[in-house]
Amino acid sequence: MPRDELESGGLGRRFDYAAAFTAGLLDPDRAPPDAVSGPSGKAAVRRYAVYRNNVTVSLIDALAANFPATLRITGPDFFRAMARFHIRETPPSSPLLFEYGRDFPDFIERYEHAQSMPWLADVARMEKAWLDAYHAADAEPLASGALASIQPERLADTVFEPHPATRAIRSRHPVATIFAANRSDGPVGRIEANGPEDALVTRPGLEVFVRHLPPGGACFLDRLMAGEPLGAAAAAAFAEIAEFDLSANIAGLLQAGAFMAAHQGG
Repeated sequence: MPRDELESGGLGRRFDYAAAFTAGLLDPDRAPPDAVSGPSGKAAVRRYAVYRNNVTVSLIDALAANFPATLRITGPDFFRAMARFHIRETPPSSPLLFEYGRDFPDFIERYEHAQSMPWLADVARMEKAWLDAYHAADAEPLASGALASIQPERLADTVFEPHPATRAIRSRHPVATIFAANRSDGPVGRIEANGPEDALVTRPGLEVFVRHLPPGGACFLDRLMAGEPLGAAAAAAFAEIAEFDLSANIAGLLQAGAFMAAHQGG
């Protein structure tokens, strides 16, 4: 941009125009900005409305791509109506559309017409965890036998570094079962599962895996991912579930590639 244009406020005018143009894109009740005009300076109401609709449709399509199980459960008409309300409430903050929808599960939890499906928000949370795991940084997972070299009396002080793709989902509903049944293209039969389910989402290699966590497993994993040593995390899991199986949970998490390093705490 020429220096004289910068000095005369040209850059500021461009920013003002962009702000005015984008302000009404997600609000169908808002009139087109005065600065938007068509040929010969005529009003561009229709053109702006078409552009606004295209933006909304593109964002709905992005949410549908990011939440395919949620879409399948609700059906396209319900999903697109729900997504439209979410878009007006929470426009994207990143140009990367695969990141869009981080607040969508919380919106579903509040959405009036989804209250008959109390598990739907947690299914969406599972889908977001799956997507985050898919796009997480690559890292070599901690080997299953890595703890063998640590002296038994020092195991309680061991701190684990989570793999970038590791996520834990806790739910009062059979969310892992519902998620798995609706991620494929095959027919969905009657889901017999009921009650709470916790799940581990990992990507130790190229493929994302979702596994059920045993009772106390999510509490244990949450504490380890927060940087607590093994002994403290185990104590919290035992306090939640008296029958917590420490050995089985450690082995399962290592086998799933949930961590990338382990070291002694300070």
